Amino acid sequence: MAAVLGRAGTTASGGFGRHHKEISRGGRRRNAVVVAAVTGAAPQEGSLERPAWSGETPVSRLVAALIAFKPLYSLMKLASREVIIRTAEKSNIPWREMTKKVLESDVYEVFERIRDPNIVYPDYYLSPFHAYDEGNLSQAAAEAEAATLSIAKRAIPEATSIEEANKIVRGNWMNAIEEHHLKYSGENCQINDILDIGCSVGVSTRYLAERFPSAKAVGLDLSPYFLAVAAQKEEQLSRQNPIRWVHANGEATGLPPNSFDVVSLAYVVISIIS
Repeated sequence: MAAVLGRAGTTASGGFGRHHKEISRGGRRRNAVVVAAVTGAAPQEGSLERPAWSGETPVSRLVAALIAFKPLYSLMKLASREVIIRTAEKSNIPWREMTKKVLESDVYEVFERIRDPNIVYPDYYLSPFHAYDEGNLSQAAAEAEAATLSIAKRAIPEATSIEEANKIVRGNWMNAIEEHHLKYSGENCQINDILDIGCSVGVSTRYLAERFPSAKAVGLDLSPYFLAVAAQKEEQLSRQNPIRWVHANGEATGLPPNSFDVVSLAYVVISIIS
């Protein structure tokens, strides 16, 4: 699904407020649709302020102690990683095969072409993330699409296949974008330019490009590893308007103001560190 964060001229939550302001300044006015993808029903307020394992209970203290002991934590990460991969492959997601295909491609050459060597990474982006010591700045980007498919299957457990689960998750999101666009921009306002901030390996960007084939789509991410995987796959496709990939920080894109009809943040806001 998609949770609508705001329209042009509003400041959305998280670290992307500056960009949303830029969309509405100067030049011709655009009724931009700003959305963030989430899955499942609208979140409900729970009875706990934090997960049960993160407080001062015996279980939480045990978990904290295990994580703090680095040699053991490293083993825990390896074990959990194997469980995740085996679980995905039991669901007919060829995790290892998909990863191998990426790593044996010309993705390294694409990386050199797409990377902006002048980028200054925020400190938070250099931290370990999702149990990867290098965070999003590593060749583990080759695993991202398989992981995305696995998440979709977990989100829609009643789906009979990975393809069906992915279509439900992405379809709900696309429908929400179109409904919001029609409500605020009208039937006669065509979507010509799309920006996908935090596009990762381009799964969400490709869905946007396929739903709006006449539009020019831009996928932007701070990880050149993700972008290289995205661009390498896009080069194998035949598209009327090829997606353009931009290595930049979503908090300060450097893109012209007031230049997009749709600004998307798919699975980005949930990862913002407060």
